Amino acid sequence: MSELALPKVDKNIISKKSLIVSDLKKIINKDNVLSELDEIKPYETDALAVYKNIPLAVVLPENTPEVSEILKYCNNENIKVIPRGAGTGLSGGALPLKDAIVLGLGKFNKILEIDFNNRCVVTQPGVTNLSITHAVKHKGYYYAPDPSSQLACSIGGNVAENSGGVHSLKYGTTTNNILGAEMVLMDGTICRLGGKTLDQEGYDLMGLICGSEGLLGVITEVTVKILKNPQTIKAALVGFPTIEDGGNCVTEIISSGIVPAGMEIMDKALIDATEKFAKAGYPMDAEVLMIVELDGTNSEVDNMLKEIEKISQKNNSNSFKLSRNEKERMAFWSGRKAAFPACGAMAPDYYCMDGSIPRGKLSEILKEITRLSKKYNLAVANGFHAGDGNLHPLILFDGSKKEELKKTEEFGSEILKACVKMGGALTGEHGVGIEKRELMCEAFNNDDIQQQLDIKKSLDIKNLLNPGKVYPILRKCAEEGRVHVHSGEEKFPDLPRF
Repeated sequence: MSELALPKVDKNIISKKSLIVSDLKKIINKDNVLSELDEIKPYETDALAVYKNIPLAVVLPENTPEVSEILKYCNNENIKVIPRGAGTGLSGGALPLKDAIVLGLGKFNKILEIDFNNRCVVTQPGVTNLSITHAVKHKGYYYAPDPSSQLACSIGGNVAENSGGVHSLKYGTTTNNILGAEMVLMDGTICRLGGKTLDQEGYDLMGLICGSEGLLGVITEVTVKILKNPQTIKAALVGFPTIEDGGNCVTEIISSGIVPAGMEIMDKALIDATEKFAKAGYPMDAEVLMIVELDGTNSEVDNMLKEIEKISQKNNSNSFKLSRNEKERMAFWSGRKAAFPACGAMAPDYYCMDGSIPRGKLSEILKEITRLSKKYNLAVANGFHAGDGNLHPLILFDGSKKEELKKTEEFGSEILKACVKMGGALTGEHGVGIEKRELMCEAFNNDDIQQQLDIKKSLDIKNLLNPGKVYPILRKCAEEGRVHVHSGEEKFPDLPRF
């Protein structure tokens, strides 16, 4: 079994920093090569924030040929490369290494083509998610995947993490909404995958790179699908007295054949926090709040909402409020979209987890999270993309207390282990990155992981592209016949905290 862990620092590379920076300035505009501490420090972390590293340098190419030349140079000189989009990732996927350059795609910020005839947009990876919708809304179109960070997150990062959002239930995650991509491999090879058609011959390489977390190549162009706005959109706020009632209602709605555009669940802690922050008009007597949104024709939406109200009443709902206009519908979502800043007012720090479970296990996982909250004596607020089983517990803690960070990490690990045991996955949309890499053995055996490593090796034989992410230090455990993670007393002892 080969090992792929956070690489040891190559002191030889660090000693050559001046030469490397000089060489890079010959490849691209010298102003786009950053090497001074005050220039590169902003790139030391992503939105996970609890782990930090200062990179060797930061390069900001402006076109695909420059990316190709940079990667070719780094491959020849054995220099590690960390691709970075907007830095909004929550799993440490863009965490730098001391002997690596950060390849920032922030200057790839243009929409290249809007093709309404083929219902697609060709865009550079640095364009933000919401900008695509803004660019096509005048014709009544939009881009469906809508992560909470859609105002800031980039399309390239969405592809790397296979991002989702509220409307993933009906319209899918990023992988269901991209048609093509241009990608540069570690040796500098430029390749194009897919295009404007809905299907391509050969292997599904688009499916392979979507969610590959920057380990296989650097995305320099993306073609995405756009959708026509539905005739009508309505949302309902439904309150429940217990976790079980809310979870059972979600399961019954889906099993009835109704596919909402989006369906979210918030627990009491998150209801209270978001109502104080956004004043969205949430029912304060609810232990669990469901936001369900339907879109389609007027008659279709009205019929589905009547059925949902019946199912909600059957599952003991104690409130049901329907949006009467677009302003009220957006108000319903304002609290859910403000979950992160709302929790920021509850504690000095919060740790946003990301896992997936089968929908029928919603009540069970909420009970387990409640048990773990008491065990670790740490408060938690829960928000779920309930329709597709993607949960986002926000663990509240004080990062200035070292013991609380350690407890938070352990708490989060137990949540994710519980997800896997219930038939779910370690991630729903944030990716594995460095945050969950030590838990990969919970979901995959030795052969599974080796096959994934072999795919990476086929495209990046020297393991220079985003090394140390996704896969832990793995050794075959002879007595158990399975891989075993060997780690120290602290998680990621090689990384500074805060």
